[in-house]
Amino acid sequence: MARNEQLIRQHKILQILERVRYGKTLQELQADIVEELGLKSLHTRTLRRDLEALQLAGIDVDVHDSGRGKVWKLGPRAKSTTKISFTATELIALSMGRQLMHPLAGTPFWMGIESFWNKVKEEIPSSVLTHYEKFRKTLRVLGVPAKSYEKQHGIIKTLNRGVMEHRVVEITYQTPGNSPKVRRIEPYTVALFQSSLYIIAAANEIEDPDTRVRTWKLDRFHKATILDEWFKEPADLDLDEFIGNTMQMFVRRGKVANYKIKVAADAAAWVTEDPLHAEQKIKPLKDGSIELTVPAVHDLEIIPRVLCMGSSAEIIAPKAARRLMGEIVKEMAGKYDD
Repeated sequence: MARNEQLIRQHKILQILERVRYGKTLQELQADIVEELGLKSLHTRTLRRDLEALQLAGIDVDVHDSGRGKVWKLGPRAKSTTKISFTATELIALSMGRQLMHPLAGTPFWMGIESFWNKVKEEIPSSVLTHYEKFRKTLRVLGVPAKSYEKQHGIIKTLNRGVMEHRVVEITYQTPGNSPKVRRIEPYTVALFQSSLYIIAAANEIEDPDTRVRTWKLDRFHKATILDEWFKEPADLDLDEFIGNTMQMFVRRGKVANYKIKVAADAAAWVTEDPLHAEQKIKPLKDGSIELTVPAVHDLEIIPRVLCMGSSAEIIAPKAARRLMGEIVKEMAGKYDD
């Protein structure tokens, strides 16, 4: 299994204990974990150490005698019974966050959001709820796409399990304009980007470390099946850095290049108000225009953003990106010859 196998087992222990009311014996837990994680074997001593580690971490895991022998179960503190008070302002902020996460509707993540939201509404005093209903109309969340991943609920659950357990997942994946293909991926994380869900994963059949890690859009998944095959995440892969170097979510792992873009004075305010990248640099020019330097991994991260600015923006470097931009513009112009 993966190098963090202990954490994977402990996470699975909590999942199993959350599902049962009367707890599990050590032998029952052992059988469940072996089956659900696809292990060949698991010694009860190892399992006992995992349970003790959870207790030392402050998680309320009880053990007591029963007719079935010693039974392990989650105690009341593990089920979050502590009441929290909310002000109307805090409730509005929480409500906004919930609305922003609406693209996750139909997923296990959204189910957790809704469950928590309903618990909050049940606990707060009616006076606070009245103030909330009155003042929530003063601040609205707009522009959230009416998108739902309800049909992909099972696929998301499988992919999330692959991430948590470091297991290879076999998928049926279809890119635009192509037929569906069966692939094997090593899922590292799930990412929400501009209201769409993506899986950052390695293509199992590719060995080159610079091209095997890529992003897979959830909308293009037709099927996902967990396999009895485990993987190790590359020790040199920093997911935060990988994502931070991207402007879009279709890029692959690779060398970051600096793209220089000249933006006319009439459009300069656009890239100042809405930056293309968090690390972009702006150099004012004498004619009122600006030279924008943006880090990116792939030309196609930059070109669509430049096209949005029409003739007010021009790629200066790298030369290969400038040539590609020229070819795209010529092809576009040819469509308007009439």
